[in-house]
Amino acid sequence: MKLMKMYPSSINDRYMDEVIDKLRNGGIIIYPTDTLYAIGCNALNNQAIERICKLKGLNPQKEHLSIICHDISQASDYARIDNRAYQLLRESLPGAFTFILPASSSLPKAFKGRKTVGIRIPDNAIALEIASRLGNPIMTTSIEWDEDAPEEACDPQSIAMRYENDVDIIIDGGQGDTIPSTVIDCTDSSNPELIREGKGLLSE
Repeated sequence: MKLMKMYPSSINDRYMDEVIDKLRNGGIIIYPTDTLYAIGCNALNNQAIERICKLKGLNPQKEHLSIICHDISQASDYARIDNRAYQLLRESLPGAFTFILPASSSLPKAFKGRKTVGIRIPDNAIALEIASRLGNPIMTTSIEWDEDAPEEACDPQSIAMRYENDVDIIIDGGQGDTIPSTVIDCTDSSNPELIREGKGLLSE
C-alpha cells in the first residue's frame, strides 16, 4: 500500500498518473470526496468491483452500487437522465449528493440485473480529476469507521493503518468528514424521493 499526499488546489501529476495506471490495472484506492473518504476502483473492471464488494461485504445484486463521474455528460453514458432529472442534477452538482437513476446498458457485468445506479459528482477536485483522467467513472463506496471514534474516519493516517492490507493506494487529501451524502431517488424524476438526509442540501 502506498500513501500519497495530494492537494486539491495543486494536484500532483506524477501521483495522479500512478493512480490512473493502478486503476486501469484493476487496483483499489482510497481517496477523498466532499463527504467521507471512499474506496474506489475502475467502474468498468468487474474483478476490481468484486474485490471491493468482498472487502465491504456488499451484495451487488441486492444493494445499490454508486459511481463517481467527472460531470453530468459522463454520467449520462451510464444512467438514463431525463430532462427533469437533468435539471435537478445541474442545480445540485458538484455536491454532496447521490442521485439514484435508471441504469443504462453501458454498466459492466457487476451491475447487471440492477435497474438503478447511484450517481455522484462530488465537490472535490481530486475525485473529479481521477474520473476525468480515467475516462470513465469510479465505482465508489464509503470507508467503514467506528462511530465511537469518528476522528479516525477523518484522518488519512488512521485510514491508512486500517486499510493498509486491503487497498493499493491511499490518497491523503486532507481532513475528511463523517457526514455521508444526501441520497435522492430520481427513478421517477417527477417525484424525487429523499432516501437519506446527509451533507447535501437541496436548493429551495
